[in-house]
Amino acid sequence: MLVAAAVCPCPPLLVPDVAVGAASELAAARAACTDALGVLAAARPDRLVVVGPAEQSGRGPHPEGTRGSFRGFGVDLDVRLGRDRAAASERELPPSLAVAAWLLERTGWSDAPIEGLGVGEPLAAERCIEVGRDIVAQAERVALLVMGDASACRTLKAPGYLDERAAPFDAEVARALGAADVPALKALDAELAYELKASGRAPWQVLAGAAEGTDLGGALLYEDAPYGVGYVVATWS
Repeated sequence: MLVAAAVCPCPPLLVPDVAVGAASELAAARAACTDALGVLAAARPDRLVVVGPAEQSGRGPHPEGTRGSFRGFGVDLDVRLGRDRAAASERELPPSLAVAAWLLERTGWSDAPIEGLGVGEPLAAERCIEVGRDIVAQAERVALLVMGDASACRTLKAPGYLDERAAPFDAEVARALGAADVPALKALDAELAYELKASGRAPWQVLAGAAEGTDLGGALLYEDAPYGVGYVVATWS
């Protein structure tokens, strides 16, 4: 059963060592993520599953102890997903899960075993929902840390350039995540999300599947687009 969830953005710029001089620009988002992880800890889960978008090489499960790094972003910084485990994968964490590992290390997470799951952008909504159901069926008290960004088309300088559909899409995503609106997340348009470069669509629909039959309430902690990319932080508890 899902007892709590936190939704956080996953830009490597969230890590101050990567952002360097621009670190202050995401200070509010960073603080909101810390608050969101506090909600997860307060729920006292038996298991924490971190779900984030991944390219082909990073898709699938990542056991506790799997390592990641930010060397691909020019920073000599390593992270580890939870405690060091002999069974840890030799694969590196995808960037979204490396950001999650950094957040968990930063807040000193020690409340429950952790595992990661990288999901691909093409994963159909129905399959995402099934994955969410499977996750929560494996333990009595499960918490999710769901990583992903909204559209990348909010401004002319955004990675996907300006698209007039981006702001309404992001507004509905923020509303649904802040209200723990499971039907609305299930109904997100996968094709539109792809066109708007919204990396969080599949992870959010995994969350929707995991939250079926629960009575969790949502809270929106942060919503902005400082680089033309929509970032949302929300909690469900």
